[in-house]
Amino acid sequence: MPRVVGQIDLAKTEAILDAAVEVISQRGLGAPMAAIATRAGVSKQTVYNHYGSKAELVRALMSRRVDQVTAPLRTADAADSPRETLEAFARSMLEMVIVPKGYSVLRVVIQSAGEMPDVAREVFEAGPRQARNQLAAFLRQENARGRLKVDDAEQAAEFFAGMVMGHNQLRVLLSLPSEKTAAEHHAAAAEAAVRFLRAYAP
Repeated sequence: MPRVVGQIDLAKTEAILDAAVEVISQRGLGAPMAAIATRAGVSKQTVYNHYGSKAELVRALMSRRVDQVTAPLRTADAADSPRETLEAFARSMLEMVIVPKGYSVLRVVIQSAGEMPDVAREVFEAGPRQARNQLAAFLRQENARGRLKVDDAEQAAEFFAGMVMGHNQLRVLLSLPSEKTAAEHHAAAAEAAVRFLRAYAP
């Protein structure tokens, strides 16, 4: 059965983004769009039709990563306890440390931030800021439900992310292997959720 146009566009989009991760990780932000197109198996014009600039492409990479990491926050409903949702979100964040492929692009962006501030800004807005915004929105929702007492959702989101990531993020940015097993990361995620909820109990 042939694919419809929407399915073809989605497949091309994913192919371009997957290729961009590989090419930018290997060759840096200066990698030509043509190289990304070749790796993706599409024309250079197709890449530009999807993303008009390198900054837009890298922003899309970060947005896709954030969508994956923050999925537990968006799929939670009133029946789920805040502990379950926060623990799932924490596990999702820590899985980036266990399988740090997405950080390869972030490392390249950090190295090139001085020369390409527009790209660095796009990455920050689409990546860390968007993830914190989604967590803050979840915390405000739980505050409204009376299950948490959060006066400053943005600050609380920063606290929770710091509890979870700690030095783990720095290690992966420095290309150092994780010191913990997957089981230890999951235990840390559970502990962070419990301690956070104690601090913000209604």
